[in-house]
Amino acid sequence: MPPTSLELSTLGHRIRHQRLAHGYTLDELGALVGVAGSQLSLIENGKREPKLSLLQTIASITGVEVADLLSAEPPNRRAALEIELERAQSSSVFRQLGVAPVKVTKGMSDETIESILGLHRELQRREREAIATPEEARRANTELRLKMRELDNYLPDIEKLAEKQLKSAGHVSGALTHRTVSIMAEKLGFELIYVNDLPHSTRSVTDLENGRIYLPPASIPGGHGLRSMALQAMAHRLLGHKRPTDYADFLQQRLEINYYAACCLMPETASVAFLQQAKKDRNLAVEDFRDAFGVTHEAAGMRLTNLATHHLGIKLHFLRVDGSGAISRVYENDDLPLPMDVTGAVDGQMACRKFSARAAFAEQNRTTEHYQYTDTPAGTFWCSTQTGSTSAGEFSITVGVPFDDARWFRGRETQKRATSTCPDESCCRRAASDVAGRWAGKAWPSARVHMQMFSPLPRGAFPGVDDNEVYDFLDRHA
Repeated sequence: MPPTSLELSTLGHRIRHQRLAHGYTLDELGALVGVAGSQLSLIENGKREPKLSLLQTIASITGVEVADLLSAEPPNRRAALEIELERAQSSSVFRQLGVAPVKVTKGMSDETIESILGLHRELQRREREAIATPEEARRANTELRLKMRELDNYLPDIEKLAEKQLKSAGHVSGALTHRTVSIMAEKLGFELIYVNDLPHSTRSVTDLENGRIYLPPASIPGGHGLRSMALQAMAHRLLGHKRPTDYADFLQQRLEINYYAACCLMPETASVAFLQQAKKDRNLAVEDFRDAFGVTHEAAGMRLTNLATHHLGIKLHFLRVDGSGAISRVYENDDLPLPMDVTGAVDGQMACRKFSARAAFAEQNRTTEHYQYTDTPAGTFWCSTQTGSTSAGEFSITVGVPFDDARWFRGRETQKRATSTCPDESCCRRAASDVAGRWAGKAWPSARVHMQMFSPLPRGAFPGVDDNEVYDFLDRHA
């Protein structure tokens, strides 16, 4: 196997070290070993691989073994610094900057090289910090969830901004139309364009130079997703977002644009009036809230978490759970006992089998909400769950409240009741002792591994986005 450039560089440094230790110039040693000084210079600079016979001659002339010249250890501190700098300047992180590498000269001091290396080390540290591992992502997501819990999931500044933009576009009441969304974009100087070749790593692309927002030509039935994606793209501009500095910043921006879109689709003033009347009638229901504004069940359930505590004085929880029982989206400020890992992360954890969020999958009638009371170590909770499916599989959407607040909701009369003792593993994590005894040592299930466990957030001009695809796309449509 041919030596690498760094191995040749180390070899060159060791040859130079021996040459200088014996007081030879390049030409003098070259004459002794039978090569031109210029050829020897290329070898010492790691630009050319010497033949074994030449190495044997150099070793003989300088009084060392060939193995000494081939050692991977730099011969001295100066050589170690130069090799480390060469390695740093050949890294992909440095090359992406488009900055010319520093050429080390004989007159450059060790202190200067160390200073430059310090900058490279910091560059590498920041890159490692910015490229979020799954663990870092979970920590950032947990911190954001706890922050929003303290705020009761309510952001008044974004609520006001959305109402202002809606008023400017002439929206008065009812479901937000695609036409009104287009007017909102025009007010900001943008045109909405639907294309078939949107980069796969993006939900939308905004052309700031030509004032265009590119969106896919179709979304989920009813077009709820298209309106939301357009509003999210506008939100980046309205909220003054800059390039995310780390994963936490990325998540914060994503939360804010989603929040803005929800505020536009379900405006605060109209939504609160609807919910207050429903509470007065003791007939609160996510499905009614959903239908009144023409959004998805998930969007209505999540929007309820923004408004219920602040305006109705009701604490609650929201869960999206996939068919396997894993929690994919969560909010709670009512102390519902949730499964957590050692970092406090809930996403990806398995919801209790006794929860309505999982029990609803066993229901025969999936067209209406599934109601259930669940006794837990933290008290009794009433829940309403709706199931659905996508190409990725089944999911459930659950909104629930503590027992005392069930009186405001439709479905409070349900007789369905379950008991959960989670996080006690005997609740639903462990099989019954007779079943476990029957199959102990006689079964070997192979776990399904989710690929996102191994996927850090890609880095480019923007996290998670393939820059080449985006710029090629914009060139095609410019």
